[in-house]
Amino acid sequence: MDDPAPNTTPILQVRNLQTSFKTDRGMVTAVDGVSFDLFSGETLGVVGESGCGKTVTNKSIIRLLPEHVTRYGDNSRIMFKDRNLLSLSESQMRGVRGNEIGMIFQEPMTALNPVFTIGWQIDEALKYHTKLNRAERRQKSIEMLRLVEMPNPEKRIDEYPHQLSGGMRQRVVIAIALSCNPEVLIADEPTTALDVTIQSQILRLMDKLKEETGTAIILITHDLGVVAQACDRVIVMYAGQIVEIAPVRALFHNPRHPYTRALLDSMPKPGVTEHQQRLPAIEGTVPSLFNLPHGCRFYDRCQRAKPDCQDRLPELVSLDTANDQPASDETVQHGVRCFYPLEAAKS
Repeated sequence: MDDPAPNTTPILQVRNLQTSFKTDRGMVTAVDGVSFDLFSGETLGVVGESGCGKTVTNKSIIRLLPEHVTRYGDNSRIMFKDRNLLSLSESQMRGVRGNEIGMIFQEPMTALNPVFTIGWQIDEALKYHTKLNRAERRQKSIEMLRLVEMPNPEKRIDEYPHQLSGGMRQRVVIAIALSCNPEVLIADEPTTALDVTIQSQILRLMDKLKEETGTAIILITHDLGVVAQACDRVIVMYAGQIVEIAPVRALFHNPRHPYTRALLDSMPKPGVTEHQQRLPAIEGTVPSLFNLPHGCRFYDRCQRAKPDCQDRLPELVSLDTANDQPASDETVQHGVRCFYPLEAAKS
């Protein structure tokens, strides 16, 4: 993939996002101070271990979290086309979801309703967000299935989810998400349940659609191979915070945070069989959100940790200039949250 999108006005600006939940043990913060920009026509990857805040961050963007237990920080902003989504009413948000911002959910079999045909489910989105009549909506639904390269869409439109393969169901979910021509598409682990061949087809399809429509994509994944294939920039999350943000090439060739390095080291090496390599594991576990450390949240698992790492929480620092400065949300290309980042690779 190319390096980051040109320095134009972002279509989405997330600033100091803090998402907390009310629990029996009190308030717990799952996303803490996350900031990033998203540009039209780019794919931004979000990676990290389970429980690091990837999905909560992106469900916060379209406010798909239960309102009665969810609290957003007073200084949090999610600016989408000059509107702060956190200040919109629920009825206003329903006009944004599925229309201006689409979402591909992780498991298509649970995202699709098993008792309705796939044509009916695409039609629902069109009926709510467009003024097309029934015949026009059916034709549009067939066109969307054809767009996502569904074989024989005229027949498939009247079939039920259980009659389709996993790859076909994922194409239906993508067709629903794209049916109203959204400007932002959030894809939550869109290839997790698919075999390698179908996974590659889905990623190529998403890239093709992005090139043709200019849609900006946020791709949530734990698979760094998917990131290398599909993304322009990457956010690495750990314990609810961004620990590194970089263009995809810089992240793979010049990772600066020890956690990012550990994730990359745990990837299988191409051309080497399972019996020929032993992949290193990251010792320990992600800290509990109920008992976060005062200092660096990766301290207990980091081989580079020093005593002061335990006492102070590092800021996200820009590596774009010679002087380490707190990262500017608007301009940072490569930023890292670490007092002792890895040395820069020699060019």
